[in-house]
Amino acid sequence: MLRIGITCFPGVGGSGVVAAELGKALARNGHEVHFVTNDVPFRVDELGERVWFHQVTPMPYPVFQSTPYVLALATRLAEVTERYGLDVIHAHYAIPHSTAAYLARMSCECDVKVATTLHGTDTRLVGLDPSYRHIVRFSINESDAVSAVSQNLAEASEADLGLKRPVEVIHNFVDTDHFRPCKCPQLRDMITCGDRELMVMHVSNLRPIKRVFDIVRAHQAVTAATDARLVIVGDGPEKDEATRLASELGIGCKVTFLGRQDDVAPYLGCADLFVMASEQESFGMSTLEAMSCGVAVVAPRVGGLPELVAHGETGTLTTPGDVEALAEAQIALLQDTDRRRAMAEAGRRRAVEWFDTKVVVPRYEAFYARALGRESS
Repeated sequence: MLRIGITCFPGVGGSGVVAAELGKALARNGHEVHFVTNDVPFRVDELGERVWFHQVTPMPYPVFQSTPYVLALATRLAEVTERYGLDVIHAHYAIPHSTAAYLARMSCECDVKVATTLHGTDTRLVGLDPSYRHIVRFSINESDAVSAVSQNLAEASEADLGLKRPVEVIHNFVDTDHFRPCKCPQLRDMITCGDRELMVMHVSNLRPIKRVFDIVRAHQAVTAATDARLVIVGDGPEKDEATRLASELGIGCKVTFLGRQDDVAPYLGCADLFVMASEQESFGMSTLEAMSCGVAVVAPRVGGLPELVAHGETGTLTTPGDVEALAEAQIALLQDTDRRRAMAEAGRRRAVEWFDTKVVVPRYEAFYARALGRESS
Protein backbone atom coordinates (compact mmCIF):
# COMPACT_ATOMS: atom_id res chain seq x y z
CA MET A 1 0.00 0.00 0.00
CA LEU A 2 1.27 3.44 -0.95
CA ARG A 3 0.41 6.87 0.44
CA ILE A 4 -0.01 9.06 -2.63
CA GLY A 5 -0.49 12.81 -2.80
CA ILE A 6 -2.21 14.10 -5.93
CA THR A 7 -2.20 17.75 -6.97
CA CYS A 8 -4.09 18.93 -10.01
CA PHE A 9 -6.46 21.55 -11.39
CA PRO A 10 -9.74 20.57 -9.71
CA GLY A 11 -12.14 21.99 -12.31
CA VAL A 12 -13.69 20.53 -15.43
CA GLY A 13 -11.04 19.45 -17.95
CA GLY A 14 -9.20 16.37 -19.07
CA SER A 15 -6.33 16.57 -16.57
CA GLY A 16 -8.66 17.10 -13.61
CA VAL A 17 -10.88 14.23 -14.70
CA VAL A 18 -7.91 11.89 -15.05
CA ALA A 19 -6.43 12.91 -11.69
CA ALA A 20 -9.77 12.44 -9.92
CA GLU A 21 -10.56 9.09 -11.52
CA LEU A 22 -7.01 7.88 -10.92
CA GLY A 23 -7.21 8.78 -7.24
CA LYS A 24 -10.51 6.95 -6.81
CA ALA A 25 -9.19 3.86 -8.63
CA LEU A 26 -6.00 3.82 -6.54
CA ALA A 27 -8.09 3.98 -3.37
CA ARG A 28 -10.15 1.01 -4.55
CA ASN A 29 -6.86 -0.84 -5.08
CA GLY A 30 -5.98 -0.31 -1.42
CA HIS A 31 -3.77 2.80 -1.57
CA GLU A 32 -4.24 5.93 0.54
CA VAL A 33 -4.83 8.99 -1.64
CA HIS A 34 -4.52 12.62 -0.57
CA PHE A 35 -5.78 15.31 -2.96
CA VAL A 36 -3.98 18.60 -2.29
CA THR A 37 -5.51 21.52 -4.21
CA ASN A 38 -7.71 24.58 -3.76
CA ASP A 39 -10.99 22.70 -4.11
CA VAL A 40 -12.34 19.16 -4.12
CA PRO A 41 -11.59 17.87 -7.63
CA PHE A 42 -14.41 17.50 -10.11
CA ARG A 43 -15.72 13.90 -10.01
CA VAL A 44 -14.41 13.25 -6.50
CA ASP A 45 -17.85 12.85 -4.98
CA GLU A 46 -16.98 11.00 -1.80
CA LEU A 47 -14.17 11.32 0.73
CA GLY A 48 -13.39 8.57 3.19
CA GLU A 49 -10.83 6.39 4.85
CA ARG A 50 -8.67 6.10 1.73
CA VAL A 51 -9.54 9.37 -0.07
CA TRP A 52 -8.59 12.61 1.67
CA PHE A 53 -8.77 16.27 0.65
CA HIS A 54 -6.44 19.01 1.92
CA GLN A 55 -7.36 22.52 0.84
CA VAL A 56 -4.78 25.03 -0.33
CA THR A 57 -5.70 28.58 0.71
CA PRO A 58 -3.22 31.24 -0.46
CA MET A 59 -3.00 34.41 1.61
CA PRO A 60 -4.05 37.55 -0.28
CA TYR A 61 -1.59 40.35 0.38
CA PRO A 62 -1.49 43.79 -1.29
CA VAL A 63 2.28 43.68 -1.89
CA PHE A 64 1.96 40.59 -4.13
CA GLN A 65 1.15 41.21 -7.79
CA SER A 66 -0.93 38.05 -7.68
CA THR A 67 -1.86 35.51 -5.03
CA PRO A 68 1.21 33.20 -4.69
CA TYR A 69 -0.57 29.87 -5.18
CA VAL A 70 2.60 27.91 -5.93
CA LEU A 71 4.13 28.76 -2.56
CA ALA A 72 0.91 28.01 -0.70
CA LEU A 73 0.60 24.69 -2.55
CA ALA A 74 4.23 23.78 -1.82
CA THR A 75 3.68 24.53 1.86
CA ARG A 76 0.52 22.43 2.02
CA LEU A 77 2.16 19.55 0.17
CA ALA A 78 5.05 19.62 2.62
CA GLU A 79 2.68 19.65 5.59
CA VAL A 80 0.63 16.73 4.25
CA THR A 81 3.77 14.79 3.34
CA GLU A 82 5.22 15.12 6.84
CA ARG A 83 1.96 14.47 8.67
CA TYR A 84 0.80 11.46 6.67
CA GLY A 85 4.12 10.08 5.44
CA LEU A 86 3.44 10.36 1.72
CA ASP A 87 5.54 8.09 -0.49
CA VAL A 88 4.85 9.90 -3.76
CA ILE A 89 3.49 13.27 -4.83
CA HIS A 90 1.84 12.91 -8.22
CA ALA A 91 1.79 16.29 -9.98
CA HIS A 92 -0.62 16.63 -12.90
CA TYR A 93 0.94 19.43 -15.00
CA ALA A 94 4.58 20.43 -14.78
CA ILE A 95 3.69 23.99 -13.90
CA PRO A 96 2.62 24.92 -11.32
CA HIS A 97 2.15 21.53 -9.68
CA SER A 98 5.48 19.83 -10.35
CA THR A 99 7.29 23.01 -9.35
CA ALA A 100 5.38 23.11 -6.06
CA ALA A 101 6.03 19.40 -5.48
CA TYR A 102 9.77 19.96 -5.97
CA LEU A 103 9.74 22.79 -3.41
CA ALA A 104 7.79 20.61 -0.99
CA ARG A 105 10.24 17.75 -1.37
CA MET A 106 13.21 20.04 -0.78
CA SER A 107 11.62 21.54 2.35
CA CYS A 108 10.59 18.20 3.89
CA GLU A 109 12.56 15.90 6.11
CA CYS A 110 10.81 12.99 4.37
CA ASP A 111 12.14 11.08 1.38
CA VAL A 112 9.05 11.72 -0.75
CA LYS A 113 9.30 11.17 -4.51
CA VAL A 114 7.79 13.35 -7.23
CA ALA A 115 6.00 11.81 -10.22
CA THR A 116 4.90 14.24 -12.93
CA THR A 117 2.30 13.67 -15.62
CA LEU A 118 2.34 16.03 -18.61
CA HIS A 119 -1.05 16.88 -20.07
CA GLY A 120 -0.10 19.27 -22.88
CA THR A 121 -0.72 22.87 -21.93
CA ASP A 122 2.16 22.71 -19.48
CA THR A 123 4.76 21.86 -22.13
CA ARG A 124 3.15 22.72 -25.48
CA LEU A 125 1.88 26.20 -24.52
CA VAL A 126 3.12 27.53 -21.17
CA GLY A 127 6.36 25.57 -21.39
CA LEU A 128 7.34 27.22 -24.67
CA ASP A 129 6.88 30.75 -23.33
CA PRO A 130 10.27 32.31 -22.47
CA SER A 131 8.81 33.48 -19.15
CA TYR A 132 8.35 29.86 -17.99
CA ARG A 133 10.48 27.61 -20.20
CA HIS A 134 13.45 27.29 -17.83
CA ILE A 135 11.42 26.45 -14.71
CA VAL A 136 9.19 24.02 -16.62
CA ARG A 137 12.22 22.13 -17.92
CA PHE A 138 13.86 22.19 -14.48
CA SER A 139 10.72 20.90 -12.72
CA ILE A 140 10.35 18.01 -15.16
CA ASN A 141 14.03 17.06 -15.03
CA GLU A 142 13.97 17.12 -11.22
CA SER A 143 11.00 14.73 -11.07
CA ASP A 144 11.71 11.14 -10.09
CA ALA A 145 9.45 9.82 -12.86
CA VAL A 146 7.69 11.54 -15.78
CA SER A 147 4.80 10.42 -17.95
CA ALA A 148 2.74 11.94 -20.75
CA VAL A 149 -0.80 11.10 -21.85
CA SER A 150 0.19 10.35 -25.45
CA GLN A 151 3.22 9.41 -27.52
CA ASN A 152 2.81 12.61 -29.51
CA LEU A 153 2.99 14.71 -26.35
CA ALA A 154 5.97 12.79 -24.97
CA GLU A 155 8.00 13.24 -28.15
CA ALA A 156 7.05 16.90 -28.58
CA SER A 157 7.86 17.73 -24.96
CA GLU A 158 11.24 16.01 -25.12
CA ALA A 159 12.12 17.80 -28.35
CA ASP A 160 10.81 21.26 -27.43
CA LEU A 161 12.31 21.40 -23.95
CA GLY A 162 15.44 19.32 -24.40
CA LEU A 163 14.53 17.11 -21.45
CA LYS A 164 17.21 15.01 -19.78
CA ARG A 165 14.70 12.58 -18.30
CA PRO A 166 12.82 10.07 -20.48
CA VAL A 167 9.06 10.51 -20.66
CA GLU A 168 6.95 7.38 -20.30
CA VAL A 169 3.64 7.16 -22.16
CA ILE A 170 0.58 6.27 -20.09
CA HIS A 171 -2.61 6.99 -21.99
CA ASN A 172 -5.70 8.36 -20.32
CA PHE A 173 -8.36 5.89 -19.29
CA VAL A 174 -12.10 5.53 -18.83
CA ASP A 175 -14.44 3.55 -16.61
CA THR A 176 -16.10 1.50 -19.32
CA ASP A 177 -18.68 0.17 -16.85
CA HIS A 178 -19.96 3.71 -16.31
CA PHE A 179 -19.36 5.06 -19.82
CA ARG A 180 -21.21 2.35 -21.71
CA PRO A 181 -23.75 2.11 -24.54
CA CYS A 182 -27.05 2.86 -22.83
CA LYS A 183 -29.77 4.71 -24.70
CA CYS A 184 -32.21 6.69 -22.57
CA PRO A 185 -35.31 7.46 -24.66
CA GLN A 186 -36.71 9.88 -22.06
CA LEU A 187 -33.51 11.95 -21.96
CA ARG A 188 -33.21 11.89 -25.74
CA ASP A 189 -36.81 13.03 -26.12
CA MET A 190 -36.08 15.98 -23.82
CA ILE A 191 -33.28 17.15 -26.12
CA THR A 192 -34.38 16.13 -29.62
CA CYS A 193 -37.43 15.00 -31.51
CA GLY A 194 -36.68 11.41 -30.52
CA ASP A 195 -35.44 8.95 -33.12
CA ARG A 196 -36.76 11.20 -35.89
CA GLU A 197 -33.87 13.61 -35.32
CA LEU A 198 -30.25 12.48 -35.34
CA MET A 199 -28.05 13.87 -32.57
CA VAL A 200 -24.48 15.12 -33.04
CA MET A 201 -22.75 15.86 -29.73
CA HIS A 202 -19.74 17.90 -28.65
CA VAL A 203 -18.37 17.98 -25.09
CA SER A 204 -15.66 20.41 -23.96
CA ASN A 205 -14.84 23.43 -21.81
CA LEU A 206 -15.45 25.66 -24.87
CA ARG A 207 -12.06 27.34 -24.88
CA PRO A 208 -10.69 28.82 -28.13
CA ILE A 209 -8.41 25.80 -28.67
CA LYS A 210 -11.53 23.60 -29.02
CA ARG A 211 -12.65 25.59 -32.12
CA VAL A 212 -16.33 25.25 -31.28
CA PHE A 213 -17.12 27.92 -33.89
CA ASP A 214 -15.91 25.48 -36.58
CA ILE A 215 -18.34 22.90 -35.23
CA VAL A 216 -21.24 25.36 -35.35
CA ARG A 217 -20.32 26.52 -38.87
CA ALA A 218 -20.02 22.93 -40.09
CA HIS A 219 -23.43 22.14 -38.63
CA GLN A 220 -25.06 24.55 -41.05
CA ALA A 221 -24.25 22.08 -43.85
CA VAL A 222 -24.77 19.02 -41.63
CA THR A 223 -28.32 19.88 -40.60
CA ALA A 224 -29.22 20.99 -44.14
CA ALA A 225 -28.26 17.53 -45.42
CA THR A 226 -29.45 15.36 -42.51
CA ASP A 227 -31.77 17.44 -40.30
CA ALA A 228 -29.50 16.50 -37.37
CA ARG A 229 -29.38 18.45 -34.13
CA LEU A 230 -26.09 19.63 -32.63
CA VAL A 231 -25.95 19.27 -28.85
CA ILE A 232 -23.09 21.06 -27.07
CA VAL A 233 -22.33 20.01 -23.51
CA GLY A 234 -20.05 22.20 -21.40
CA ASP A 235 -19.44 25.76 -20.44
CA GLY A 236 -16.63 28.18 -21.16
CA PRO A 237 -15.55 31.52 -22.61
CA GLU A 238 -16.90 30.90 -26.13
CA LYS A 239 -20.36 29.64 -25.25
CA ASP A 240 -22.17 32.97 -25.67
CA GLU A 241 -20.46 33.79 -28.97
CA ALA A 242 -21.15 30.27 -30.28
CA THR A 243 -24.82 30.75 -29.38
CA ARG A 244 -24.90 34.04 -31.32
CA LEU A 245 -23.14 32.44 -34.28
CA ALA A 246 -25.71 29.65 -34.50
CA SER A 247 -28.46 32.27 -34.56
CA GLU A 248 -26.68 34.34 -37.23
CA LEU A 249 -26.29 31.24 -39.42
CA GLY A 250 -30.01 30.54 -39.14
CA ILE A 251 -29.55 27.26 -37.28
CA GLY A 252 -30.24 28.43 -33.73
CA CYS A 253 -33.24 26.10 -33.52
CA LYS A 254 -31.00 23.12 -34.45
CA VAL A 255 -28.25 23.76 -31.88
CA THR A 256 -28.82 23.04 -28.18
CA PHE A 257 -26.44 24.21 -25.46
CA LEU A 258 -26.82 22.12 -22.32
CA GLY A 259 -24.11 23.81 -20.25
CA ARG A 260 -21.96 21.95 -17.75
CA GLN A 261 -23.14 18.49 -16.75
CA ASP A 262 -21.51 16.72 -13.82
CA ASP A 263 -22.13 13.33 -15.44
CA VAL A 264 -21.96 13.34 -19.24
CA ALA A 265 -22.30 9.58 -19.69
CA PRO A 266 -26.12 9.53 -20.04
CA TYR A 267 -25.93 12.30 -22.65
CA LEU A 268 -23.19 10.61 -24.64
CA GLY A 269 -25.22 7.41 -24.60
CA CYS A 270 -27.99 9.25 -26.48
CA ALA A 271 -25.73 10.58 -29.26
CA ASP A 272 -25.59 9.26 -32.82
CA LEU A 273 -22.23 10.92 -33.54
CA PHE A 274 -19.56 12.73 -31.53
CA VAL A 275 -17.58 15.60 -33.04
CA MET A 276 -14.37 17.46 -32.11
CA ALA A 277 -12.56 20.21 -34.03
CA SER A 278 -9.69 21.17 -31.70
CA GLU A 279 -6.53 22.74 -33.06
CA GLN A 280 -4.59 20.68 -30.50
CA GLU A 281 -5.45 17.76 -28.25
CA SER A 282 -2.83 15.99 -26.18
CA PHE A 283 -5.17 13.01 -25.89
CA GLY A 284 -8.91 13.73 -26.15
CA MET A 285 -10.65 12.59 -22.97
CA SER A 286 -14.20 13.35 -24.08
CA THR A 287 -13.55 11.52 -27.35
CA LEU A 288 -12.55 8.41 -25.41
CA GLU A 289 -15.67 8.69 -23.26
CA ALA A 290 -17.80 8.88 -26.40
CA MET A 291 -16.11 5.80 -27.85
CA SER A 292 -16.68 3.95 -24.59
CA CYS A 293 -20.38 4.85 -24.85
CA GLY A 294 -20.49 3.24 -28.29
CA VAL A 295 -20.56 6.42 -30.37
CA ALA A 296 -18.69 6.89 -33.66
CA VAL A 297 -16.51 10.00 -33.71
CA VAL A 298 -15.32 12.68 -36.11
CA ALA A 299 -12.17 14.34 -34.79
CA PRO A 300 -9.15 16.31 -36.06
CA ARG A 301 -5.89 14.61 -36.94
CA VAL A 302 -3.88 16.41 -34.26
CA GLY A 303 -1.83 15.57 -31.17
CA GLY A 304 -2.71 12.29 -29.52
CA LEU A 305 -6.08 11.79 -31.23
CA PRO A 306 -4.68 9.47 -33.94
CA GLU A 307 -3.44 7.22 -31.10
CA LEU A 308 -7.00 7.03 -29.81
CA VAL A 309 -9.18 7.10 -32.93
CA ALA A 310 -8.49 4.41 -35.52
CA HIS A 311 -9.25 6.29 -38.75
CA GLY A 312 -11.86 4.46 -40.84
CA GLU A 313 -12.44 1.93 -38.05
CA THR A 314 -13.72 3.76 -34.97
CA GLY A 315 -14.25 7.15 -36.57
CA THR A 316 -13.03 9.67 -39.10
CA LEU A 317 -10.05 12.00 -38.70
CA THR A 318 -10.13 15.34 -40.52
CA THR A 319 -7.78 18.25 -41.12
CA PRO A 320 -8.07 20.82 -38.32
CA GLY A 321 -9.56 24.12 -39.47
CA ASP A 322 -11.19 22.60 -42.57
CA VAL A 323 -14.86 23.29 -41.86
CA GLU A 324 -16.02 21.80 -45.15
CA ALA A 325 -14.22 18.52 -44.51
CA LEU A 326 -15.57 18.47 -40.95
CA ALA A 327 -19.11 18.78 -42.30
CA GLU A 328 -18.61 16.20 -45.06
CA ALA A 329 -17.26 13.61 -42.63
CA GLN A 330 -20.29 14.03 -40.36
CA ILE A 331 -22.77 13.91 -43.24
CA ALA A 332 -21.19 10.73 -44.62
CA LEU A 333 -21.56 8.90 -41.31
CA LEU A 334 -25.02 10.24 -40.48
CA GLN A 335 -26.29 9.07 -43.87
CA ASP A 336 -24.73 5.60 -43.54
CA THR A 337 -26.30 3.95 -40.52
CA ASP A 338 -24.56 0.59 -40.93
CA ARG A 339 -21.09 2.13 -41.19
CA ARG A 340 -21.76 4.45 -38.27
CA ARG A 341 -22.91 1.56 -36.08
CA ALA A 342 -19.92 -0.57 -37.06
CA MET A 343 -17.59 2.26 -36.06
CA ALA A 344 -19.45 2.71 -32.79
CA GLU A 345 -19.06 -0.98 -31.92
CA ALA A 346 -15.37 -0.92 -32.88
CA GLY A 347 -14.82 2.17 -30.75
CA ARG A 348 -16.42 0.49 -27.75
CA ARG A 349 -14.16 -2.55 -28.17
CA ARG A 350 -11.09 -0.35 -28.47
CA ALA A 351 -12.00 1.55 -25.30
CA VAL A 352 -12.50 -1.67 -23.33
CA GLU A 353 -9.37 -3.43 -24.59
CA TRP A 354 -6.89 -0.53 -24.56
CA PHE A 355 -8.14 2.28 -22.34
CA ASP A 356 -10.20 0.77 -19.54
CA THR A 357 -9.41 1.81 -15.95
CA LYS A 358 -8.45 -1.76 -15.06
CA VAL A 359 -5.95 -1.81 -17.94
CA VAL A 360 -4.27 1.57 -17.35
CA VAL A 361 -4.23 2.11 -13.57
CA PRO A 362 -1.77 -0.78 -12.96
CA ARG A 363 0.62 1.10 -15.26
CA TYR A 364 0.46 4.07 -12.89
CA GLU A 365 1.17 1.77 -9.95
CA ALA A 366 4.26 0.52 -11.79
CA PHE A 367 5.10 4.16 -12.57
CA TYR A 368 5.12 4.97 -8.84
CA ALA A 369 7.27 1.91 -8.17
CA ARG A 370 9.87 3.20 -10.60
CA ALA A 371 9.76 6.66 -9.00
CA LEU A 372 10.47 4.94 -5.67
CA GLY A 373 13.31 2.91 -7.16
CA ARG A 374 11.45 -0.35 -6.68
CA GLU A 375 10.95 -3.16 -9.13
CA SER A 376 7.55 -2.87 -10.80
CA SER A 377 5.26 -5.78 -10.28
